[in-house]
Amino acid sequence: MPINAAIQDLVPDAQAWRRHLHANPELLYDVQRTAAFVAERLREFGCDDVHTGIGRCGVVGVVRGRKGDGKRVIGLRADMDALPIEETTNLPYRSIVPGKMHACGHDGHTAMLLGAARHLAGARNFSGTAVVIFQPAEEGGAGAKAMIDDGLMETFAIEEVYAMHNDPKRPIGVFALRKGPMLASADFFTIRLEGKGGHAAYPHQCVDTIVAGAQIVAALQTIVSRNVDPLDSCVVSIARFSAGSANNVLSQAAEMEGTTRTLLPATRDLAERRIREIVLGIAAASGIETSVDYHRDYPPTINHPAQADFAASVARQVAGADHVITEVGPVMGTEDFSFMLEARPGAFIWIGNGDSAGLHHPAYDFNDAALPYGMAYFAGIVETALAA
Repeated sequence: MPINAAIQDLVPDAQAWRRHLHANPELLYDVQRTAAFVAERLREFGCDDVHTGIGRCGVVGVVRGRKGDGKRVIGLRADMDALPIEETTNLPYRSIVPGKMHACGHDGHTAMLLGAARHLAGARNFSGTAVVIFQPAEEGGAGAKAMIDDGLMETFAIEEVYAMHNDPKRPIGVFALRKGPMLASADFFTIRLEGKGGHAAYPHQCVDTIVAGAQIVAALQTIVSRNVDPLDSCVVSIARFSAGSANNVLSQAAEMEGTTRTLLPATRDLAERRIREIVLGIAAASGIETSVDYHRDYPPTINHPAQADFAASVARQVAGADHVITEVGPVMGTEDFSFMLEARPGAFIWIGNGDSAGLHHPAYDFNDAALPYGMAYFAGIVETALAA
């Protein structure tokens, strides 16, 4: 399906923005140059208001339509931060910053939303207000939450909010989403065990933290196999187990770190409760003192049904009905747009990145062929939702 000519004309500039951002990656909340670049572009486009420093270094642009007297406000979000990865491509615009690269395509997301903002500010063919949101620290820093905590939704009276993420291996021009859970929550925990160390030849005189820890590792797997509905999804993983210093000494202490991933809030609650019960139970039976530090990080990314249907309808306008998948399976990765979907109705959608390397891979590159589809989708959300 052909892309609107006005959007297609923006591709060369969007590609230049994207490649500039790719060559100059920044991490988490340390995205001052990126934020300044975004704010400068938004002012050039003629946005009615440009706000900086929201959520420490997030940027928000406001574009008011010229048709009618609509009061509705739609938010569009892109993430700006890169990853601490050494790039292995030989692209002419490869990262010039050692140990940092845009390995997740946030450079592309930012460029697509900039293009949509330029189109909206130029045409203003809608009634109401578009709020374009450029957030820091998606990669583990909860930048979306920081912006919300700074009053993002209330300050700009946002009623609905939409975001997209590129999807390697999915063809260019193909969109995919679903109602309900799209991505999992991410929680992290640390388990500490304190027993009684001693000579490995005299285990009866000791309280062995490694044996108890091994029982805990095995028992935690029963949360998924015996406590969670087989039709639900849950991951409980121990990623680090540290204990001992010699082959003839039973360790006085042990420490484990792990993560849980769930799609449903109720399953998230269940997993945390069972982890605590299992650890405390085995430790008590073994005569070991223990503590469990459990940290809830990103919640599950859950699309609101009405907004997911609307997002799919806009994607069909852009790409055609045959290129929009509305029953894509959820994945156990995470996305901090989840915080925005907790705060306001909205939807998250995948956009094809073609046959590229995977996300977070040192050879990854955002596919510029996706730019017009993303810009058209973002602009279409506003112009359709706020049609006079």
